[in-house]
Amino acid sequence: MAKQRKIIHVDMDAFYASVEQRDFPELKGKPLIVGGQPDSRGVVAACSYEARKFGIHSAMASSRAYRLCPEAIFVRPRFDAYKEVSNQIREIFWRYASEVEPLSLDEAYLDVTYTESFNGSATLIAKAIKAEILAETGLTASAGVSYNKFLAKIASDMDKPDGLYLIRPEQGQEFVNKLPIGKFHGIGPATETKMKNLGIHTGNDLRQKFLTELTERFGKSGQYYYNIARAIDERPVRSQRIRKSLGKETTFAEDILSVPELTNILLDLSEQVLDSLNKHNMQGRTVTVKVKYSDFQQVTRAQTMDQSIGFADLLEWIPKLLARTEAGLKPVRLVGLSLSGFDLPVVDEKIHPQLDLVLSDNNLMKR
Repeated sequence: MAKQRKIIHVDMDAFYASVEQRDFPELKGKPLIVGGQPDSRGVVAACSYEARKFGIHSAMASSRAYRLCPEAIFVRPRFDAYKEVSNQIREIFWRYASEVEPLSLDEAYLDVTYTESFNGSATLIAKAIKAEILAETGLTASAGVSYNKFLAKIASDMDKPDGLYLIRPEQGQEFVNKLPIGKFHGIGPATETKMKNLGIHTGNDLRQKFLTELTERFGKSGQYYYNIARAIDERPVRSQRIRKSLGKETTFAEDILSVPELTNILLDLSEQVLDSLNKHNMQGRTVTVKVKYSDFQQVTRAQTMDQSIGFADLLEWIPKLLARTEAGLKPVRLVGLSLSGFDLPVVDEKIHPQLDLVLSDNNLMKR
């Protein structure tokens, strides 16, 4: 019989902001926002718990954050400092886990199924990890402990900051039954609204739906929703992540209406993406163009080809894909381009999705 898995999800508390408050004590106890300045088109990369009391959260426009809390202190990110701390934290993870799967600079899954420390108690291991993080970095982390990744991640958010929450195997189904659908990892605002329109408000409601209905309504995600409603998640913790796409995007200081200008910007981005792929000796077969309008509505348009995509193909298809959007009719604040459908997988042990999101927004650093 296979051994019951023991998974820990560790999530640093308000990571960027906490590093700033640690390094600059005068910022402690104050509403702090890391990201763009309030007079720019930047966004909030992270904020302190003092700022969260005002309803501020990551990815919010900095100008809105300022309106919610005019007394907030805005500082620009110091990514080198955050990476340095992240490396310290990961060294601690490897002292206890057989597999470590980073999700970003500030969170990771750990598989401690076969760890012998503390007689194999995942809860005591999580406590030790939290204590070592605090001792070596001066920062607090929250941890969730359970028998699969889905429940461990949900658990880590249950008692923030500096929390530790355990969901035992015999508690899994009851916990999921009572969980509001909006708290499910993997269910975003749009899907939450769609589910509520179907009468799905809790995990128990979701559990009443047949697999056929969920797949009809939500496509391939239907199987995932069916499983997590039953507290089932068989995904292993993987130390290496396979990159399925590679892209670049940029946010403009001022909205752009000109289609030729947007086309040239996308071509510039495509050259950067192709250069990155060439470094990995990789080629893609699907090109995707992303457009975000001034009202923050976002669309993507994609084209898959029989052959590997070169710059000549992008010269032809970028204008065609852009023509399938409302660019030229509605002002555009962001465009992006990505290639996927790789001939061979790109393995990257240092992918940080959240950081990539922040870094891709060039105006985060604007003053």
